[in-house]
Amino acid sequence: MEALRVEGLSRNFGGVSAVDNVSFGVEVGERLVIIGPNGAGKTTLFNLINGQLPATSGRIYFLGKDITTMPTHGRAHLGQARAFQIISLFLNLSVLDNALLALHGTNPYRFKLFRPMNDYEFISDKVQETLKALDLWEKKDELVKNLSYGEQRRMEIGLSLALQPKLLLLDEPSAGLTMEECSGIIDMIKNLGLEITVIIVDHDMDLVFGVAERIIVLHYGQIIADGAPEQIQADPRVKEIYLGIEE
Repeated sequence: MEALRVEGLSRNFGGVSAVDNVSFGVEVGERLVIIGPNGAGKTTLFNLINGQLPATSGRIYFLGKDITTMPTHGRAHLGQARAFQIISLFLNLSVLDNALLALHGTNPYRFKLFRPMNDYEFISDKVQETLKALDLWEKKDELVKNLSYGEQRRMEIGLSLALQPKLLLLDEPSAGLTMEECSGIIDMIKNLGLEITVIIVDHDMDLVFGVAERIIVLHYGQIIADGAPEQIQADPRVKEIYLGIEE
């Protein structure tokens, strides 16, 4: 069964096609990595899948449902989650408050504005469980801005996973991380259950080849290669365009 399918997807900015007639499918549980040079259209493609941008043309299907015109929050409630390249946590709130807000936002009681979140015991239990799993429970009262960048990145991805998504979109999860921190992110992704489909955009080849079951290469908004990691490594066009090696 396919978790995601895009058909003839395009996004134009004036006369520039950032994403140009892109089509592909992703099976449930698959780990797909999208790579390409800067400006290839990777983040724009993510923005289209996640609803941050409307498509100029084409269709997007999530678990068989046409979500092409669905707003971002609608896609989130269907089971999409995304961690952005730039940290999107509330830096001036505590670790605990960030976790409470994230988990409260997807439960049916989120519109009851005059009842303290701490009254919902099941949310408090889930927050504690999540922060302990991320090794951040002891720092629950710290402002997020005082965490290391690696801890912030781990927390953002971890909170995305705590929402129990069906599709997780990770935009440059290794950006700004040390080699050790990047290894931790790779382990986190590898340990995910197969009920979660993962699509990643990244430049770090250790992460790309460490987690990918399949790789798509974008160039000027178009797919130029799609296959298993060993196929992509051997592809002469990818070597020339992306890796900078001429045959």
